[in-house]
This record gives sequence, C-alpha cells and structure tokens, in this order.
Amino acid sequence: MKTVFDKPFTQQEPIDEATIARVSGILRSGRLHRYNTIEDEIAEAALLEKDYADWQGSKYCLACSSGGYALHVALRAAGLQPGDKVLANAYTLAPVPGAIHNAGGVPVFVEIDGNWHIDTNDLRAKAEASGARFLMLSHMRGHIADMDAVCAICEEFGISLIEDCAHTMGAKWKGNRSGNFGRVAAFSAQTYKHINSGEGGLLTTDDPELAARAIMMSGSYMLYQSHGAAPAADVFAGVRLETPNFSGRMDNVRAAILRGQMAGLEENVRRWNLRYQALERVVRKSPDIDVPRRAQHEEFVGSSFQFRPRLAGSEPFEDLMQNCASRGVDIKWFGADQPRAFTSRYDSWRYLGDLPTLPNTLEILATTCDIRVPLTFSEKDCEMVATIIVEEVAGLSG
Repeated sequence: MKTVFDKPFTQQEPIDEATIARVSGILRSGRLHRYNTIEDEIAEAALLEKDYADWQGSKYCLACSSGGYALHVALRAAGLQPGDKVLANAYTLAPVPGAIHNAGGVPVFVEIDGNWHIDTNDLRAKAEASGARFLMLSHMRGHIADMDAVCAICEEFGISLIEDCAHTMGAKWKGNRSGNFGRVAAFSAQTYKHINSGEGGLLTTDDPELAARAIMMSGSYMLYQSHGAAPAADVFAGVRLETPNFSGRMDNVRAAILRGQMAGLEENVRRWNLRYQALERVVRKSPDIDVPRRAQHEEFVGSSFQFRPRLAGSEPFEDLMQNCASRGVDIKWFGADQPRAFTSRYDSWRYLGDLPTLPNTLEILATTCDIRVPLTFSEKDCEMVATIIVEEVAGLSG
C-alpha cells in the first residue's frame, strides 16, 4: 500500500486574531478607502507604506492593488514609452509579460541557465543588440541571479533595472535585500506569497521622482502628502499635472491584513527554509533527480521547491504528475506546450506575436518541476512529500 499525503498544497495559515480585530474596526468605521480619514487619522495603507519601507531599507514605498499593477506602474514611472524594448528573463510567470505589454513595452526575452537564473552572457548580447533601456528581472521562484554581473551590464548599457520580487520578499544576495539592486522593485502580496492579503502589491524605490510619478499613477488625485513613505511635496510639482491616473491603490482592509503579518515575516522566512531543507535532503539522495545547488551567499526564501527529474519526453512527466497527484502531491511542470494553472512558457504568450526560439530555456523548462511549500506543512510532511516524489520518479526511470 503506497503512502498517500493528505494535506492541501494551497492551504495558508490563518490570519491572527489581533489583525482580525483591526480589520473589523476598519469595517465598522466604514472608512475602507485609503484617503477616507478623519482628523489626525493616518490611513492603514499609509502606515503599511512606512512599515514596509523601513523593513525593506528603501526611501519610498507605494501600496498597490496587485503585484502585477506594481510592475506595470514601475515601468511607466521609470519612463517607459510605447514601443520601448524591455529585456526580461524567459522563465517567468504571465503577469510579467502582461505588465510589459500593458505599459506599452515590447519584451525581449533572455535565455536562462541551468540554475533557473537569467543567462548573463545572453543578457549582455541582447542588451547590446536590442538597445533596450529597461530590464525587468524576475527572481523567478525565488532564484536570484549573479547581481554583480546583472548590475554591471545595466550600468554599461544605461539600462534601468526593475526587479520583480514576487518570490523573494525577505531574500538577500550577498547581504543585500532583494529589491534594493535596481531603480525600482515590485513585490506581491497575493495569497501564495510571503505576506498574504489575497491580492495586493508593493512598489519600492529610492528615486524621488519615480516614486512621485508612481503615486500619482496609482490614483492619489492631489492627496499624495497623505502617503506614508512618499517624497517631499516639492518633488510632485513637476509631475502632478502631467501624470495619468491608473487607479491601482490598495485599500485599508488589505493594508491592515499585511501590517499584521510584517512582525512575523523574518520568522516565517526561517520556517520556510526549514521545510525547503527537509525536501532537499530527501530529494538529493535520488540518482534520478537534479536539484541545482544554490550559491552560499544567496539567502533565499524556500516557499517553493524546484527539481528536474531525469526523464525524457513529455509522456513520463505527464505520468509523474498524475501518479503523484493520486498520492496527494501536487506537482507543476513547466515543460508543457500549453499553459496549466500558473505555469506557462514564454512561447505560449501569443498576444506578443512571433517570438524567437530560446533553445536553452526550452531545454531547461522541459524537465523543470515545481511544488509549493506552504507553512501549514511540517518538516515531517515535507519529508513525506519528497519521498513520494522520489519513489514515483524512480518508478518511471525504470
């Protein structure tokens, strides 16, 4: 009788009672909109912006309606014009090309290497060939590339770096927080991310004019001085009447939910990594599965786990997903030629037109598997999940 795992991979931890009480107070007040305050009251969204900017170590922060909106407004506030080319690693999720397209940009996809990082050799070649002035770098599934090399290329070619930190909130590279390398960064607070408001996002930057433009674009009307981590009023003088309103604000309810989770974020990073390590210990023992080793100076957040079974062709991967699912283990595979759930390949975003083939990326994604690591799992749970994966891969490896 094969072991069957019986916990859902989508179950998040409950919101704490103090936060529920704070949200209830906001609901009873009726003042859900971030600009609907009474005398001497600071809106919860403004308090979140201050809290997050302090935690991240950035000067400015904007609370947004989603991580995808934060990416879109980051590009627009950084000066992207319709038709401008935007470099982007080809291994990413659909909101990234969606944000580029929504902002009027044209993506130029860059190959990835065997560690799921952007290929810096291909990045340099495409930066030179394309003339792109922007790089939207996704730290996809929590994997941070060689940021020394990436930043050097951006400096050499005058490229503005926009960091997509949806999967790296709390992560560091050589001691520096993810999101603090580029001109602007976007974070997600969607329900499977490191803080959870169901949907939401945060934008951070040290650039005062960019911050002012982003705040105006979010739909601040002329209430920008009520933001919690905004530049001085005089910075808005040159942008406030020439910046469109895209209405991408965060409301006070979601801001309160997120503020309640900030105090526990560092501890949750530790807890995620313990679970990641439990998975890794078991999976690494398999001769049939590759798990690339992460650089010692990469302080990642193990909220998801990626591995590459040594299987050939699509049929064994389809069987692997079905066999693991029958035992309660939900595996996502990035090699399918059609999008499934949140997984999709760059060549499936057909609204972008014909895209050049990226053979290295396709080869790597052909064997890339992914699982979520919710904090509702124990370390023992993770060992059981890993054992099931190892057994099923072994059965298909024959």
